Amino acid sequence: MLKELTHYVGGQHIKGESGRVLEVFNPATGEVTSKVPMAGAEEVEKTIENAQVAFYDWAATPSPKRAAVMFAMREIMSQRREELATVISAEHGKTVDDALGEVQRGIDVIEFACGIPHLLKGELSTDVGGGIDTFSIREPLGVVGGITPFNFPVMVPCWMGVMAVACGNSFICKPSERNPSAPLMMGELWTEAGLPDGVWNILNGDKIAVDGLLMHSDVPAISFVGSTAIGEYVYQTGTAQNKRVQAFCGAKNHMVVMPDADMDQAVDALMGAGYGSAGERCMAISVAVPVGKSTADELVKRLKPRVQALKVGPYTDIEADMGPVITSQAKDRIEKLIAKGEEEGAELVVDGRKVSLQGYENGFFLNGSLFDRVTTDMDLYKQEIFGPVLSIARAQDFDSAVEMVNGHEYGNGVAVFTQSGDVARSFSKQVDVGMIGVNVPIPVPMAFHHFGGSKRSKFGDTQMHGPQSVHFFTKLKTVSARWPSGIEGGAQFTMPTNR
Repeated sequence: MLKELTHYVGGQHIKGESGRVLEVFNPATGEVTSKVPMAGAEEVEKTIENAQVAFYDWAATPSPKRAAVMFAMREIMSQRREELATVISAEHGKTVDDALGEVQRGIDVIEFACGIPHLLKGELSTDVGGGIDTFSIREPLGVVGGITPFNFPVMVPCWMGVMAVACGNSFICKPSERNPSAPLMMGELWTEAGLPDGVWNILNGDKIAVDGLLMHSDVPAISFVGSTAIGEYVYQTGTAQNKRVQAFCGAKNHMVVMPDADMDQAVDALMGAGYGSAGERCMAISVAVPVGKSTADELVKRLKPRVQALKVGPYTDIEADMGPVITSQAKDRIEKLIAKGEEEGAELVVDGRKVSLQGYENGFFLNGSLFDRVTTDMDLYKQEIFGPVLSIARAQDFDSAVEMVNGHEYGNGVAVFTQSGDVARSFSKQVDVGMIGVNVPIPVPMAFHHFGGSKRSKFGDTQMHGPQSVHFFTKLKTVSARWPSGIEGGAQFTMPTNR
């Protein structure tokens, strides 16, 4: 009998009421493992009402007490990381080691949030004029929504929700319907950590749930991670309702390999960044840009046997380099883009489409594919593939490589491998990309810095986690105060100044 999943609202599991459900698959076997409810409009309304009630007491809770909950959650997550990673892998397909890395990145944000009393400190200026002191304070917004993707079902909700609740808000997470079990477990862990009921909620759903959050007047802010098409819709719809919206979207990340690069390091970096998690990362490197013919020839020569040697398998196989992709539809889409690349004239060096694993014939497996001589007018180059496909797009010189990076509509992450400080500095200044790695293939900043891209990889003007997340999840008040001191003077009808 299939497992019937729930929502997690008000500190408890709630059965779906809409009658609509979707199947959840094990991507390694292709089997349906559970059914997840899709929230209807009434369920969205009830969840928001519940979160709104919880918000008032939580917002009034002193920040050191909120920090104590963060400390408790950090310990619980650390103790339960293996269990949580296994739940992630069972529905996503990624290896357990990869899932453990995701959990740790979530813990990192919780550690950062433990310092929330310091992060919420305002500013003070005394004697700005006529016995007046001016100070600023930051207050929580209310009920905030988070729409999260399938590829990081624990890390991304942490990136959003941890900072939201640390600032005193209540949080409603609308996770991906493809792997909802890990987010539901996270709800249980927050309750165990002492977070009041209704402050952290999991509402499973589809467009009805998303639109319910976007249109509701009691939800002043939305954070989103996912595809560009949906992210743009979320941003435009939310801002039209006068909401704060940050939407982190698609990517096509390049790695420029200069002639002086350490080739062993560059190849290792491309293997991990291109094929880790089956390429289902918004920070995956999907385009390598070797500068010069000899650099390109050597790079392809070294990559080919490494890609051919990649081992795919279920998450239970500890020797697997990567698992399956998330759905059969994702597999079909990736295979079509590979075929289109061949049609467009790219050279398919390694074809990863033919995979057959004994006992897992119905799984959504693809092995690594490698293309050479990819050009910027090909769909293979223009589209985000989100699969284990690496393209080699050759550049004649440094300026051509920078032009290629800047010419793409996405600007999430980029890397350059070089031994020249001058090249690295020039590259960092010239590229229009949000996150840059110098000899670092996946430059995802730590929790105390900011995550976010540029161009069509991000809508909104704030980044995720780091100090800017405090700004996004709080509103600023500025108070000018003067206490009676015997100062004489009548009514003033001119603009007040400090003169």
